[in-house]
Amino acid sequence: MRRPRTGARTVPRTRKARLRVAKADPWSVMKVSFLLSIAVGICTIIAVWVLWMVMDAMGVFSSIGDVIIEATGAEDGSGFDLEAFLSLPRVLMFTTLIAVIDVVLATALATLGAFIYNLSAGFVGGVEVTLAEDE
Repeated sequence: MRRPRTGARTVPRTRKARLRVAKADPWSVMKVSFLLSIAVGICTIIAVWVLWMVMDAMGVFSSIGDVIIEATGAEDGSGFDLEAFLSLPRVLMFTTLIAVIDVVLATALATLGAFIYNLSAGFVGGVEVTLAEDE
């Protein structure tokens, strides 16, 4: 049994809404940027650790250290010791210091950016965003 035709096929309608981001709360921006920069800092430390382990397993530091000793002409081994200079604790300490500085700077810059956005949004009205929803 066939269904009777009731009419033309309906086309789905799209609802649209135009919204404006008039203000960014600096406190929220600071909290989110702090957490994101902490995550980036942890990822940086882990990536440096993995890279150091791979390079050490490949013998990169000892090879470069041998080349430096040969280039400086120190036969008695009293030349520059690259392996001691680029030891894992020293590299991770330097990386952690850079990550902490990055956390502070990224958080401060994002918060400052929120203040600057709020000032400029007061003059020009903010960023307009069009949202669409299919029914």
